Amino acid sequence: MAGQVQVDDRLLDYVRSVSLRDDEILRDLVAETASMPALNAMVTMPEEGQLLAMLVGLTGASRVLEIGTFTGYGTLCMARALPPGGRVVTCDISERWTRIARRYWERAGVSDRIELRLGDGAQTMTELLAEHGPESFDLVFVDADKTGYPRYYEEALTLVRPGGLIVLDNTLYFGRVADPAAEDPDTVAVRELNASLLVDSRVELSLLVMADGITLARKNKTQ
Repeated sequence: MAGQVQVDDRLLDYVRSVSLRDDEILRDLVAETASMPALNAMVTMPEEGQLLAMLVGLTGASRVLEIGTFTGYGTLCMARALPPGGRVVTCDISERWTRIARRYWERAGVSDRIELRLGDGAQTMTELLAEHGPESFDLVFVDADKTGYPRYYEEALTLVRPGGLIVLDNTLYFGRVADPAAEDPDTVAVRELNASLLVDSRVELSLLVMADGITLARKNKTQ
């Protein structure tokens, strides 16, 4: 049996040539975000955005929560995949980056499906719980500050319905999670969350070796 394929730029180009179905709007958003060098590492990979859209469809999600909007690529992909009347609630602390996001949502004609909340992610999740109650979302996508991941996960588990999906981005964190010498707060937080998920009987679990690591945690239908 073959082992894990090493994905270099040539192979990644091939994968995109045979599977990626992006368009001019998405390509322009990637290009604008990538033009800011300090933020290049934060750009959502196009194939990840396509996966998020597919997950929305597979789960039948109509109520999606996103923690960490940035320039809105993932938001746009998920909003496009929603059924009629569906909605994405997305939150971020940056008015600057989400201003870019709003332009592209308008251009794509999905702004009416997106509710943007500016402010602390954990606080927003607490507010949403008070407003809508537990189990009020079908899918939660977390791509924000890594030290906040343990709290975001627990809040997401309360907010998502039984059978719903939590998607956690960057769970390989540039490969640093496997380096014992890496003890910075972000790496430690992701590493500890990964370890806790393995023994969390509340969810089904899969960590995809894709992009920077994407963890899928499906809330059990019976608790």
